[in-house]
Amino acid sequence: MKSCRTARLLLLVPAATLAAGLALGGCTSASSDHVTRTAPSPSWEKGAGAPEAAAFMKVRIPRGATEVKGAIRVQPQEDVYLLSFVTSEQTAEAITKDLRPDYPLAVEGPSSSSLSGDGFKHLGLTPPQELKSVRTTSACPPCVGDARRRHIQGIEIHIGEVSRDRVRVYLAAY
Repeated sequence: MKSCRTARLLLLVPAATLAAGLALGGCTSASSDHVTRTAPSPSWEKGAGAPEAAAFMKVRIPRGATEVKGAIRVQPQEDVYLLSFVTSEQTAEAITKDLRPDYPLAVEGPSSSSLSGDGFKHLGLTPPQELKSVRTTSACPPCVGDARRRHIQGIEIHIGEVSRDRVRVYLAAY
């Protein structure tokens, strides 16, 4: 009986040693010059601009729009499509209505959170979340049954005043 118990104990020693080694190894910190990356960093799709972003969002860039800019930020989870242009207030409101927003455009204070992150800086623009008196809303195409945009999970819409009769439209979609 004693030899069976000793044999079982001898079988458990290597397993216990392995478990202890793994536990201690998992608790040690990596050297400071070693960086573990779990997912690729966001990057900008080369050659992609306003036409590609507008096509993804199913938005027509208005005739007469100026300062038209766009980009696609490639990310591990989903890509973010950015589009911005300057147009008339009336045209901006028509585009917003066509996107079927969740709620009416409303002025919100500056905020650091946005789907676009600092992406509009990449386009040489002040991000909408840093502007004062910018009107903001969002749209969820699948939530409202927008078949034209069923491939889009969400759209942020920001409208900022440029001059008395012109506004900058910022759109970010994923």
